[in-house]
Amino acid sequence: MSTKNINFIVLQPDRISVLFSLFLFFNFSLIAQQRTYKIPEFYKNWSKPDNHPDHITINYGENPEKTVSVTWRTSDEVKEAFAEIAVATAAPKFWRNARTIAAKTETLDFTENDRHVLSNYHSVTFDDLESDVLYAYRVGDGRIWSEWIQFKTASDKEAPFSFLYVGDAQNFILELWSRLIREGYRKGPDASFIIHAGDLINDAHDEDQWHEWYTAGGWIHSMLPSIVTPGNHEYGYLPGKKGKKELSLQWRPQFTLPTNGVKGLEETNYFIDHQGARIVVLNSLRKLKEQADWLEEILSNNPNKWTIVTYHYPLFSASSGRDNVKLRKLWKPLFDKYKVDLALQGHDHAYARGRVEPYLAADEKNILDGLNKRDYTGTVYVVSVSGGKMYDLRPNAWDGWNAERERAAENTQLVQLIDIDNDKLTYKSYTATGDLYDQFELIKQSNGKPNRFIEQRGYAVEARRHMNTVSYEDRMPEDIERAVLKRYTDYEITQVIAVNNEELQGYKVSLKKDSSKLYLEVSFKGEVLKEIRN
Repeated sequence: MSTKNINFIVLQPDRISVLFSLFLFFNFSLIAQQRTYKIPEFYKNWSKPDNHPDHITINYGENPEKTVSVTWRTSDEVKEAFAEIAVATAAPKFWRNARTIAAKTETLDFTENDRHVLSNYHSVTFDDLESDVLYAYRVGDGRIWSEWIQFKTASDKEAPFSFLYVGDAQNFILELWSRLIREGYRKGPDASFIIHAGDLINDAHDEDQWHEWYTAGGWIHSMLPSIVTPGNHEYGYLPGKKGKKELSLQWRPQFTLPTNGVKGLEETNYFIDHQGARIVVLNSLRKLKEQADWLEEILSNNPNKWTIVTYHYPLFSASSGRDNVKLRKLWKPLFDKYKVDLALQGHDHAYARGRVEPYLAADEKNILDGLNKRDYTGTVYVVSVSGGKMYDLRPNAWDGWNAERERAAENTQLVQLIDIDNDKLTYKSYTATGDLYDQFELIKQSNGKPNRFIEQRGYAVEARRHMNTVSYEDRMPEDIERAVLKRYTDYEITQVIAVNNEELQGYKVSLKKDSSKLYLEVSFKGEVLKEIRN
């Protein structure tokens, strides 16, 4: 390489000092500037349907080897709708063998927050399907159609399969849950279904939020059957009414789920048998004792090798200040007695995975004699979060609950991929960027022994906490924070929100002292602009 045109600059020590000082100045200036988040705005009729099918969702029936349902949404102008289905082949005109089925149509019409919601929901149940077969379907009004979409029925025999599981989507759904659910599909493109453990949205009847959920997941909802359980945010006061919170007005129109659960909890409490596994969905907000009785019945008469339960409120909480004692007293003894393998939970906006000791009946007490009991396990409990809202972990883990928390995370969106192959269940948890965060295996044993547990988190990335991740909470610069606390003696800052709009360029600050609360607006320069005492 020729050096004729290369100029070398030799910096004198004083020149280096000046440049280094400038470097520090500009970098500290950047650090001192609080980056504010620009919340997306949706135009007024963003979520309003038209005559083209949207919100297309497929759900398994009680027997997924032969029954699958599809629902979709249109404007109320579409009074009559249809679905077409055919066995999928590589030939593009597979549709020659399609059959057409008329849909059931219902109108959803209500007003919330001065917003009129009016749409038609259409539903078709495909019955008498062949097991382990790839089908293609489309939906429409006979003139305007969706694309052809494929799904596969379950096998009618015990066979290997995988599925996805996510905790609360709830907040920042279109902005942040979208990347998580798409990464999940990338990790598990052959998954048979996806479990949503409640709080799919934040406000039960909000049409915009449901539209965010459908837009974020896109065609995944129409190809991958959803097994959904309601969370507390799927219940809300009916528009214009008070009293008891009711299930989301959109829930039953947009999902077609089994009705084999407790009477009065249709499509929120049910079970599905899939290729050697019983998937049990519990509603942790309603009729808890009745569900315990039902649970005893379906677990005592369970021909499947694996049993997985999902519900929203955790029996063992991940986050501070939470403990669902009533649920634990009602359901855990049944999980123990009938050797439930895996409990998939939500609600806590953090990640925790742990287990309890194996349950042994009186005539089984000697089964583990001479063995390393750490290698065997009772039910494994998981709490996970998939959306953008985050809480702090419970500082004392699961102490005092006769359970051991073995892996945890804060400030991290996660999706789980679970594989079942004969006597082995492999569990993997991934971050939204695709890093392996947690892994273990359960191995079924003979002679009535509990599951063997194989810890594999050593393959994963380091533990994630608030201290070693990008800050979740907004913060004021230290000098401004000190000045605020000096001015408001004995107060504690509980929340800081950075704002940069026409109304405020600064921070909204919440403080408390005993039972007193204080709200401030503070400029980026540290001036207190507004003070509200409560």
